[in-house]
Amino acid sequence: MEMIVVEAVSRSDRGKNAARRTRVAGQIPAVIYGGNGEAEALALNTKQVTAILRSASGHNTIFKVKLPSGEQPAMVRDWQVDPVKGHLLHVDLMRVSMDVRMRVKVPVHTFGEPQGVKMQGGIFEMVTREVEVECLPGDIPEEFKVDVSEMLIGKQLRASDLPFDPNKVKLITDPVRVIAHVVVLKKEEEPAPEAAVAAETAPAEPEVIKKGKKETEEGEAEGGAEAAPKAEKGEKKGKEK
Repeated sequence: MEMIVVEAVSRSDRGKNAARRTRVAGQIPAVIYGGNGEAEALALNTKQVTAILRSASGHNTIFKVKLPSGEQPAMVRDWQVDPVKGHLLHVDLMRVSMDVRMRVKVPVHTFGEPQGVKMQGGIFEMVTREVEVECLPGDIPEEFKVDVSEMLIGKQLRASDLPFDPNKVKLITDPVRVIAHVVVLKKEEEPAPEAAVAAETAPAEPEVIKKGKKETEEGEAEGGAEAAPKAEKGEKKGKEK
């Protein structure tokens, strides 16, 4: 398969304003590093880089960066996207040596309806969506596709079950890592009939009436009423004198 070629030019201007002008011109600010060369600031063709990231192999795609000094095999290592508009803001590229093994993460996709779901009423859960492998750049798988139509309740798909050639690809992810499984749907626990009956027939708690404050207020009222006649009698005795 012929390798994709991405057009690039060296970039000397730095800063936000320079990056903004680069994007307006239809290019994306980037940097390439790794291998035997030093880090170099570049401006790449935005449409070409976007097409690579949207391809089946995505960021694992090996392509050639075309510079005035020559072509260099590379792959996308990291990228930044505008959270509002979704446009690419910046891309990090890593130089690749085609004869040196490297580690990459490969996505895992499943197809088919598990028997445990169709016939047994279970639930299919995807636990791990990518695994790490080590291989030559030319042997990087686009994806791992697995048929799960025969999976029953309690059965698990593990990393070691993925289809790959051990002579070319080495699995770095733990082989016993669960990729997917079919589990039983958990039902909400209902209260036992005896507990429900006991709750219904339980006597209601007696209502507590707070009398202390009311009785105190009544006592103060009565005391005030008795004190009034005594005061009147005192006044009469004073007048007779």
